[in-house]
Amino acid sequence: MTQPLVSIVGLKKTFHHMGRPLEVLRGIDLKIDEAEVVAIVGPSGAGKSTLLHCIGTLDLPTTGQILIAGQDITQLSGARLAGLRNRNIGFVFQFHHLLPEFTALENVQMPGLIQGQTRSESAVRARALLEEVGLGTRATHRPGELSGGEQQRVALARALFLEPPIILADEPTGNLDSATSEAIHDLFFAINKKRRTTIVVVTHNTAFAERMPRMVCMRDGLVEKDLRRSEPHREEPVQV
Repeated sequence: MTQPLVSIVGLKKTFHHMGRPLEVLRGIDLKIDEAEVVAIVGPSGAGKSTLLHCIGTLDLPTTGQILIAGQDITQLSGARLAGLRNRNIGFVFQFHHLLPEFTALENVQMPGLIQGQTRSESAVRARALLEEVGLGTRATHRPGELSGGEQQRVALARALFLEPPIILADEPTGNLDSATSEAIHDLFFAINKKRRTTIVVVTHNTAFAERMPRMVCMRDGLVEKDLRRSEPHREEPVQV
């Protein structure tokens, strides 16, 4: 059997609020394979975003293991953790976190510039990614000149810049209307189909979650159900 891309064992996360412990994750066991598309759903307070942040190394668990490509991230130093994060994980959030003073092209190429690529070589890749997400003609526009759906496409292109095997998305269409949301959903499926990128999405969007090949249902810090579809729904992206 092949090794899972992400393997989570006995994951617990406790925060302290006003001097009292708050157990948000209470023992998660979960495996995610290469090229899977997974929705994580559940009521508010179930621990969905905390789990996603732990997988993404933005937060560390109190106890338990998280293995990414066979490497236990809970045992890494801060510098090695940052390196693993940059190589393996792309993030897309509800609030796009684009830099308002930079163009769409500059926002997408930012990961390359941080890695030491030249402005010209990173621009070539950034333009190709903007074309892929349907924004080839909007490269010189700043975020304030783009719609919400277009901004999310820029954020997705930026997340793909370093070709990470995993994309983690936290409520990526939470602020978008239904038609724009559906187009962004289709884009996630198209990217998974083309690149075999593993995509894990925390969402309250029931219609989106039900289209996913796999739906992990959380409640009270635990996995309540782990549901798989035999034939995942995938479509080509629709322009927004």
